[in-house]
Amino acid sequence: MSGAGLIPAWIDGALCPVEKLAVHLRGLRHQAISVFVLRGREVLLQRRALGKYHTPGLWANTVCTHPHWGESHADCAKRRLGEELGISGVALQPAGRVEYRAEVGGGLIEHEVVEVFTAHAPPDLVISPNAREVMDVAWMEIDALVEDCRRDAARYTPWLRIYMGEYREAIFGSCAIAR
Repeated sequence: MSGAGLIPAWIDGALCPVEKLAVHLRGLRHQAISVFVLRGREVLLQRRALGKYHTPGLWANTVCTHPHWGESHADCAKRRLGEELGISGVALQPAGRVEYRAEVGGGLIEHEVVEVFTAHAPPDLVISPNAREVMDVAWMEIDALVEDCRRDAARYTPWLRIYMGEYREAIFGSCAIAR
């Protein structure tokens, strides 16, 4: 059984390979990764392509996805940075684990146990978005992002709003300006 298309999800307490859409339809607790590429106090955001099966057109963190069955979290993060944004060669730093549950529309539920990574952008960072995945990118100062997620929540994915509202300090630590 190939790992592509199957993601690690918990069923009756055991981690099992399950098709991604089935995981979201059933709201199964599953593994995920999120990456935040930083440039000083700014974070690189992506606006999800309109063809995405959930949350199309909404702003999200740099990369958010699910590892294939049998794929390490770090390998997944590197793979998706390349596939979605054409980014390679950044040093990923583990930034902890978070868990959340959120409805993402169309009867789909994300119940994720997320390994979070940060990376610092070199001055010559090349970003080449894959149009099937990403319709736009932008850099935004972390505290401005927190405020905008509160003020204009409909622009952002549920998980980015959760990250900024509940896990900001855990993810960014000293990168964020104290309130």
